[in-house]
Amino acid sequence: MSTHTFRHLAAPLLLACLALPPVAPQARDQPPATDAAAAASAGGYRLPAPALRAIVDAPSVPRLSLSPHRDLLAYMRVPALPGIDVVAQPELKLAGLRIHPRTHSASAFSFIDDLWLQEVDGGAERRIQGLPQPLALASLQWSPDQRHIAFSHVDPRAGRVELWLVDVAEGRARRLVERPLGSVTGSGFDWLPDSSGLIALVRPEGQGAPPADDGVPTGPNIQETRGSGQVQSLRTYQDLLANPHDEALFAYYMTSQLVRVGLDGAVRAIGTPELYVGASVSPDGRHLLRQRLERPFSYAVPYSRFPRRIDVIDLDGRLLHTVATLPLVEGLPTGNDAVATGVRRIAWRSDVPATLVWAEAQDGGDPARDVAVRDRVFAHAAPFTGEPRVLADLSTRFGGVRWGDGGLALLTESWWKTRRLREWRLAPDAGTEPVLLREASYEDRYADPGTPVMRLDERGFARLLTTGDGDTIYRIGDGASAEGDRPFLDRQDLATGATERLFHSQAPWYEAPFALLDAEASRILTTRESPTEPAQVLLRTTSTDAAPVALTDFPHPTPELRGVSKEQIRYTRDDGVELTADLYLPAGYDAKRDGPLPMLMWAYPREFKSADAASQVRGSPHRFNRISYWGPLAYLARGYAVLDGPTMPIVGEGDAEPNDSYVKQLVASAQAAVDEVVKRGVADRDRIAIGGHSYGAFMTANLLAHSDLFRAGIARSGAYNRSLTPFGFQAEERNYWQATDTYQAMSPFVHAGKINEPLLIIHGEEDNNSGTFPMQSERLFAAMKGLGGTARLVMLPKESHGYRARESILHMLAETDAWLEKHVKEAPRHP
Repeated sequence: MSTHTFRHLAAPLLLACLALPPVAPQARDQPPATDAAAAASAGGYRLPAPALRAIVDAPSVPRLSLSPHRDLLAYMRVPALPGIDVVAQPELKLAGLRIHPRTHSASAFSFIDDLWLQEVDGGAERRIQGLPQPLALASLQWSPDQRHIAFSHVDPRAGRVELWLVDVAEGRARRLVERPLGSVTGSGFDWLPDSSGLIALVRPEGQGAPPADDGVPTGPNIQETRGSGQVQSLRTYQDLLANPHDEALFAYYMTSQLVRVGLDGAVRAIGTPELYVGASVSPDGRHLLRQRLERPFSYAVPYSRFPRRIDVIDLDGRLLHTVATLPLVEGLPTGNDAVATGVRRIAWRSDVPATLVWAEAQDGGDPARDVAVRDRVFAHAAPFTGEPRVLADLSTRFGGVRWGDGGLALLTESWWKTRRLREWRLAPDAGTEPVLLREASYEDRYADPGTPVMRLDERGFARLLTTGDGDTIYRIGDGASAEGDRPFLDRQDLATGATERLFHSQAPWYEAPFALLDAEASRILTTRESPTEPAQVLLRTTSTDAAPVALTDFPHPTPELRGVSKEQIRYTRDDGVELTADLYLPAGYDAKRDGPLPMLMWAYPREFKSADAASQVRGSPHRFNRISYWGPLAYLARGYAVLDGPTMPIVGEGDAEPNDSYVKQLVASAQAAVDEVVKRGVADRDRIAIGGHSYGAFMTANLLAHSDLFRAGIARSGAYNRSLTPFGFQAEERNYWQATDTYQAMSPFVHAGKINEPLLIIHGEEDNNSGTFPMQSERLFAAMKGLGGTARLVMLPKESHGYRARESILHMLAETDAWLEKHVKEAPRHP
């Protein structure tokens, strides 16, 4: 079931490829860092060593947005980390959402705090006058004609999200409407295709105060299930509705009014207030695809599974066509290829005035059924009379369509179980049979031809960028190879399949194309970086050998760590699977002179259906050494060697299930990594720590339980008892009762008595990630405590799966640093 939102959220405009960790203010006045015992008794947040604080305080580079005419860049400055006082603001947890009750918006704490423009051909930056101060920009969209930029500004003091408009030519901003947006599930606005105004979701007039709760129960909260005899997958979710008051609150904050907003700020209502989860304007600007939630709500699944009605209305709110009424979906058939029945992935076809396209499962959504057609793709054009036309019958699941014109569209389908992908060429107006362009494993990165390049047309809709003959497209890819990723730009003749390489990243740089400035691809924008130079935006001419022109000159964020060395290393597991990792060494370190160092390894396991695919190199040796507070690289500043991202593939070829040999393969991968760094003389076998976040934390606890390779572990926000995620986790599609032995063998909680190395467990108290309940860390710690293990549990107040407050980040670094110093760096050698 798809949650359809305003169309620009899916457009490839916002480029986070340059984003570094947010800049943070200088450390606030706090008591100096203390040792762990003192901190535990005194309480309060701790500060890490100055070298680690400097990494948190490192400046970040702006995010970018390219204009529709591809001649202007908008730069958006990423602000400081918010303080715990900001993160601790009230938050409602309803139906899988986190809502800021004061602003009636999705709960967020970090926003863009500056916005300016620059010509793509270079020149001075163009500042924008009249921006709200302080600026808290949440979402941005260019008008199709490029004359304006609309953005939402969050003002928590006033308790509202405001819609603002920038006049690009004048370089001046103004608030467009007085009424606040309702942006609980999206940006809340979208441009009309003719750029005459916008559609928006605003808070209803006269809505009043939210439903009050006197705290007195009116009775028990009851759920019931009636035996159907069918096995369904019921994944574990956080932040669900729990009682009638939650239902009332959810309905209150989800209710919004759809309106049309003119450039003069005039507001005209479209229909009445509803429980909107999306509204999308058609390319002709005359139709709106709206999606509204209906009751009954559920206490078992998030709002995306609630009943919904999908309609087409005009801009006056008149109902033109009901597409579908979808029921509540509380469970799916077993398997990662399972889907809900009924209309799925519905959207406007971007190259014609008003045609809807969607998929419907023909196998009941059940991958276990043996049928020839899994998904059928339909198209239905305005005025939506007669039956929808069948666009394609697919033997696997529909993945989406990239539209070009009536003679060209590219459709993809895939099947998770086999990792197979097909790409088809359609002539959507001709009614001819689809032509297969490619069939491959999507795990095979080396054979990936790249992603088709899209452009925004004059109405602001994304379409395939083609040459004049309409048969030639462009593809941008990672260029994965045995030498590492080398991004490329290709031109492909779809009639013959022949490709011409227009650009290929060359050592010692990592250079990635991200925009074509004309249909001939004679001028392109790229980002270029090296291990010692941060990414810069370049203007490159592909038809000549002229040197590229640098459009930016962002400084090195951590110049004190410029001398850090990086090497992409390869080594082999005992079963022949080839592995890859990035080896980082502190500035000035020499293995022969200085001897082996204490080391931190940081990893995240992945599942594969092919040993060949698992052996492929990931990443590039030429990428910038981005020293962030989030991963392991910060500890280079404390004298550790770091092995970042050692591949930990879990392979299940043919009918074999990867997780049935999870522990064996995991330990084998870790053993190979340890042996390699020890052989190189850069790591002391007796002083190596292992760590990871989320599934990496799960990995960490398992490696400590099932091996003696590591001196200590750092596990952040993980899950450790798989009986608490009984209907699948990560890529495991079997439920607990189908694979009980596997679930038990993989659960470090079951083997807590075998964890005989010190384990630091960190978790956000309000983790919203499916399956990684805070209780997972609390129960593992309790088990280790009761069984005589060495562990420390750090629960970060007001934090989710990713930690947001500056105080939390600093404390996480201080705890990790102290743990590594005590249990790794200062640990005696094993006898």
